[in-house]
Amino acid sequence: MAGRPERGAEDPAGSEEVADLFRAVGRQIKVARERAGLSQKELGKQVGYGEEQISSLERGRRTPQPEFLAAVDELLRCGGLLAVAAEDVERAKKRKRVRHPEWFRDYARLEAEAVELHDYSSLAIPGLLQTEAHARVVFRTRQPLLDDETVEQRTAARLDRQEIFTRWPPPFTTFTIEESVLRRPLGGWDVHYELLEALLKFGSLRSVELQVLPTERTEHPSLGGPFIMLTPKDRPQVAYVEVQHVSRLITDPNEVRILAARYGSIRAQALTPGESRSLIEKMLGDR
Repeated sequence: MAGRPERGAEDPAGSEEVADLFRAVGRQIKVARERAGLSQKELGKQVGYGEEQISSLERGRRTPQPEFLAAVDELLRCGGLLAVAAEDVERAKKRKRVRHPEWFRDYARLEAEAVELHDYSSLAIPGLLQTEAHARVVFRTRQPLLDDETVEQRTAARLDRQEIFTRWPPPFTTFTIEESVLRRPLGGWDVHYELLEALLKFGSLRSVELQVLPTERTEHPSLGGPFIMLTPKDRPQVAYVEVQHVSRLITDPNEVRILAARYGSIRAQALTPGESRSLIEKMLGDR
């Protein structure tokens, strides 16, 4: 299924109302946190979120999850103020139109209901694993340029995809990333350092296996570019490929089988999850 080039920002009906709600909830979280004398990092540590995630939630750039709102409400003694807001947030999420480019939406819908996902990335950090700062650099520097509103919409939409890691049960996910991708400090070292730290956190999740394919390997089973294997709930496995903002969702069983076998070969040549973690930690320590 061929995709179409990205267009400018869209303003779907109701999107501003939803954004206003998320910003209002974010302000309530910030007020409660500051009243309790906690920093964003301290609050995040107590509820299992990163500092960047708390910052995004307080600015209304990330969708607050009901479990998060309930946990923060109890921790910061908000008297149910944030807990009851969870119902409004759930209704708003149903009204919110997807902010992904048109050519990506079919895949995004399948990803949201996946029970398994396997991602080989040879050119860029997988979108599911990107930090807010890294994602913003990706969208701000792409050609042709996107306007600021679209950059923010696409960044927020990319972060929202990470909800699959916090739902229960989470999908089983594996990511195999080329070492060369991890060594490209997109956005500068500060942004890249934060990204590498985030990869370690994602890799520590029980439902995630993260591996690095070393550049020094003398053989390679897949030089044709990145791809994703995805299994939606109660449906057969499919594959997804994307290049230069043109996408294809592959459903033909024979093509899917070939890519699945290829992914197995890629993982076999990659470092183990433990070895991959050690390599990323070494990259952090080298700076």
